Amino acid sequence: MKLLALALLLLICAPVAGQQQADPEFNTSVETPAYKREGPRVMFDEAHHNFHTADGRYKPFVDLLLNDGYRVIRNRQSFSKTRLESYKILVIANALATEEDDDAGADQSAFNDDEIAAVAEWVKDGGALLLIADHAPFGAAAAALSKRFGVEMSRGYTFDPENSVAGSPSQLIFSRENKLLNTHPITEGRGEKERLKLVRSFTGQALKGPEGSVAILSLSASAYDSPSFDSGLKVSAAGQAQAVALKFGKGRVVVQGETAMLSAQIAGAEKRPMGMNVPGNDNKQYTLNLMHWLSGILK
Repeated sequence: MKLLALALLLLICAPVAGQQQADPEFNTSVETPAYKREGPRVMFDEAHHNFHTADGRYKPFVDLLLNDGYRVIRNRQSFSKTRLESYKILVIANALATEEDDDAGADQSAFNDDEIAAVAEWVKDGGALLLIADHAPFGAAAAALSKRFGVEMSRGYTFDPENSVAGSPSQLIFSRENKLLNTHPITEGRGEKERLKLVRSFTGQALKGPEGSVAILSLSASAYDSPSFDSGLKVSAAGQAQAVALKFGKGRVVVQGETAMLSAQIAGAEKRPMGMNVPGNDNKQYTLNLMHWLSGILK
């Protein structure tokens, strides 16, 4: 009886465990590292039930940063002025208010008022924030922190049948050709070799930045938002974005409405590539450029 119960449990858990995992074969090497030694200290948040962690789904992202010369330290404490002051960049990827994304209350704010105030003050004094919040419920969990910097999150799912992968309207294409990849130091890089041509996302939400911000990845007139993946309800997302960059006091902020594009994962039993490991995109260089802008290499 115990063996039968164990077998049933394994059958139930196997699909879940196989949904998304870091791609162990993805090449995270950097031909010419930005920092040879003692690069900027990066705090990688793991204190808020984060769906993406440094040794989990975001391992390729962290390995890429390490190979570019950054010093990445995992954080498992609440944000405070003293906790943040020795870091240059704070990375938050898919924080939640609860342990699992389908728990009741998962869409409540993942951060308390004191933490939000501490992060805002730190950025204002010269820190740099990369806030990544995916489709529901992740957008709602990060909305209060994002709003402190003037960025509104749709909190749903974003689709664009006219600028996406065929048959997958939530997997968006941002390119020079479709004019949704906007001019900014992040998209231009430090020269022609780093200049982005096409970036792809893998199901996220829409963002609306404040005056003075730049929509790095713009949403077209045909883009729309829905409260759930299959609700059928369509709310126009025209003029919004899936990545926004802005300066805040002496610091810098990038808010991302999709997470997989900054990592390299494999999904499902067939191990489909998802992220930087999908052929034909510049997501790896986009990730490096984004961090170079946050650290100040790109002006």
